[in-house]
Amino acid sequence: MFGTHDFALFLLAGLLLNITPGPDMLYVIGRSTAQGWRAGAAAALGIGAGCFVHIAAAALGLSAVLAASATAFALVKLVGAAYLVYVGISMVLAARAAAPGIAAAALAPAGTRAVFAQGFLTNALNPKVALFFLAFVPQFISVDAPHKALAFLFLGVVFDFNGTLWNLLVAWFSARASAGLRDGRVAAWLNRCIGGFFVYLGFKLAFARPG
Repeated sequence: MFGTHDFALFLLAGLLLNITPGPDMLYVIGRSTAQGWRAGAAAALGIGAGCFVHIAAAALGLSAVLAASATAFALVKLVGAAYLVYVGISMVLAARAAAPGIAAAALAPAGTRAVFAQGFLTNALNPKVALFFLAFVPQFISVDAPHKALAFLFLGVVFDFNGTLWNLLVAWFSARASAGLRDGRVAAWLNRCIGGFFVYLGFKLAFARPG
């Protein structure tokens, strides 16, 4: 199909990768818990849109530049790391500023468009995602595929679609699970924990090596 092979194995491997906790899932959980299903869904869709940046870049060979050029990798990864740290610190400060007893939705809420944009940037500015596509997807493209870019786009879209469905499920579950836990102290501590982990991921990404 489009010059690919072992499609069932690709779906299974992609599913396992999608359900692995990471910055994208943490952002969806944070927004869903604080603002409900609608914000969580916007975050999930934004992340899915951001993933298309990596799919298109990898298909066009730009991801190969990131893998081969230390300067390009360092520049993009530092921008992505800085954004993750910014998001994390914002969540921690929002939690500290909230008074006990205030609902989670009052913790520095953002509009649907802003949540979508933040989700988009959280994914699009992470060079690890670009390198993942470069390393993972080509393994399922046939050597004699007549249109390798088309095969790459096909597998990338399938992976992104499944990942978006998973994040939407995470958003729904998080919103439902937190419906009866809107106490300000619980929400504040949750935002501190998730925000702190975002900061950790940002620094980890900043000091990561291409290999």
